This record gives sequence, C-alpha cells and structure tokens, in this order.
Amino acid sequence: MFKKSFLYLVLFNMVETVFSATPQELLKGYETHSSKGSPVQGEQFFNTKHGKEWSCASCHENPPNHDTKHIITGKLIKPLAPSANPTRFTDNIKVEKWYKRNCNDVLGRECSTQEKADLLSWLITIK
Repeated sequence: MFKKSFLYLVLFNMVETVFSATPQELLKGYETHSSKGSPVQGEQFFNTKHGKEWSCASCHENPPNHDTKHIITGKLIKPLAPSANPTRFTDNIKVEKWYKRNCNDVLGRECSTQEKADLLSWLITIK
C-alpha cells in the first residue's frame, strides 16, 4: 500500500510540475524557442491592431491591471497582469488555450513564440 501511495504522490507532483508554472518560468520556456522577450515590443503588440478589428487592449485595456469586460459579450475579464492577478500565467494549458483563442481574434492566426515572449515580458513589468 505504501509503495502505491508513494507512486501516486510522485506522479501527481510530476503532472503538477508540467501543468503549473510561474510567469517567469513560462517566459523562459518561450525564450528557449525564440529570442529574449522585449517588454517594449510586448506593449506595442498589446496596443496594436494587427489587421483585424481588435487589439489586446480592446478587451484588457492598458494597463491590464484591473477587471475589464469583453467588448462584445460584456463578460468579466480578470486582470491580465500577473501582479494584479497571481493566478495568471500559472497553468500552461490555460495559457496556451487563451493565447490560441485571443491571438486568433486579434491576429487571425496563432501568436508566434516570440510574440508570446514579448507580451509576457511586458506583462511581468506591470505593477
């Protein structure tokens, strides 16, 4: 029984490590597949319309350190900046899900790893 419980504990901790992170750990992961994230580029990316009707700031506002509402649905959006919302960028699966969905809305495609690194590097700087 002890061996089985221990094995479950080890497996749970491994899964938790894969799916949980800090914003800084996620940024390091993006930077291993691109160049260093640029906060300046990230802020520009956040505020720019990229050929579609919206920018990231359309829903998240600038600075994204407070509750906002989706411009179409009116649904509450919790702060995007990790300093204002400690649960942001702590679950790899959720992060990738929302990057995919929101980048498609803003860009009409998925974000590149460099765009993710730039955006996250800027969001980490927001107080």
